[in-house]
Amino acid sequence: QVQLVESGGGLVQAGGSLRLSCAASGSISSINAMGWYRQAPGEERELVAGLTRGGTTYYDDSVKGRFTISRDTAKSTLYLQMNNLKPEDTAVYYCSQGTYENGTYYGAWGQGTQVTVSS
Repeated sequence: QVQLVESGGGLVQAGGSLRLSCAASGSISSINAMGWYRQAPGEERELVAGLTRGGTTYYDDSVKGRFTISRDTAKSTLYLQMNNLKPEDTAVYYCSQGTYENGTYYGAWGQGTQVTVSS
């Protein structure tokens, strides 16, 4: 099993930056898919950025050019660098790391971290 601990959220003004971190422990050798999700009040959780073990990335159109997902393998830590933040980026951000196998994702979730962007 994989355990995840998130950090790095906070309050920032529009145009500012934050970096989220997601440290993994446990069966980290099994991880081949990683992602950052967010959930705003009254909204469904959505995938913001994804990364495969092979280095393939995915970004939602709303964050392309502003957010960057990366991983420090030596530290078993996933990052989300968020630049030029907008009020609509306000949400609880969750990381997930796990195994994508035969069309099914088996992943662990972080505890969530609040990101609030003021206008």
